[in-house]
Amino acid sequence: MGLAEVVLVVCVALVGIILNFSVHKIEEGHTGVYYRGGALLQSTSQPGFHIMVPFITSYRSVQTTLQTDEVKNVPCGTSGGVMIYFDRIEVVNLLSADKVYDVVKNYTADYDKALIFNKVHHELNQFCSAHNLQEVYIELFDQIDENLKKALQLDLVEMAPGILIQAVRVTKPKIPEVIRKNYEMMEHEKTKLLIAQQHQKVVEKEAETERKKAIIEAEKAAQVAKIQLEQKIMEKESHKQISEIEDTSNYARVKSQSDSDFYRASREAEANKVKLTPEYLEMLRYQAIASTSKIYFGSDIPSMFVDGGVASASAAKTASKTEAKKKSGE
Repeated sequence: MGLAEVVLVVCVALVGIILNFSVHKIEEGHTGVYYRGGALLQSTSQPGFHIMVPFITSYRSVQTTLQTDEVKNVPCGTSGGVMIYFDRIEVVNLLSADKVYDVVKNYTADYDKALIFNKVHHELNQFCSAHNLQEVYIELFDQIDENLKKALQLDLVEMAPGILIQAVRVTKPKIPEVIRKNYEMMEHEKTKLLIAQQHQKVVEKEAETERKKAIIEAEKAAQVAKIQLEQKIMEKESHKQISEIEDTSNYARVKSQSDSDFYRASREAEANKVKLTPEYLEMLRYQAIASTSKIYFGSDIPSMFVDGGVASASAAKTASKTEAKKKSGE
């Protein structure tokens, strides 16, 4: 192998080494920042392949999507002097891509150690020192997440405006075993109490249901009785109205018959006044005499003849009056 070939091989090897250390890749969801001689360069790069000066320039890939920082085993002393430990605290945060250079310049590429991890330790210790174990472990535990999130975000607004705290999740702290057993016993008693209370509520609810059922049945019976009473009243009213209508109809019929009889009697009386003239009465007298008189033949006339004649005349007159009264009555 000649000198020229050796030089060519060396050049190719050097180019390969240079390319290997100069070409780099930035993943999606990240932003590249560059250092030269330890100084941060103002230029940043987007996802993809990029070239830099090897051996002199270095780079760091900074995540700009949602990331979760886990802070583990955080010691915390309560106001009563009990030492507890938070096993894991998760902080979900987001760094804006246009704020990467400012945040890295002020807090390095490992900004989360200064802005999140240290801040979590500080805020938790502040919270524990102001409350006793009962408050930290039981009463106020559900507020730790939200309070820690607000405290972190409040500081980041002033120190690093490009970082947003999305959520904070805090696990139950570890407490001394003796105290934990006491809490478990207390929770067991609370559970028994809750069960008893729930059973009492069930019994009360059943009693209330029975009472309401009885009230509904009573109201139903009262309504049925009321409806039946109303029906009877309506029947009585109907019978009363029917009776009144019948009485009215009978009264009208009787009145009509009486008026008719009165009218007929009046007309007959008027007719009798016209009919019973002296001449007509005289004729009736003679008819009566003729119908009641007897004729005797012979030489001796009974002494009763005259009396009989007078009596016959009187009877004829009486018969005429009786016939007139009968006709007027009809």
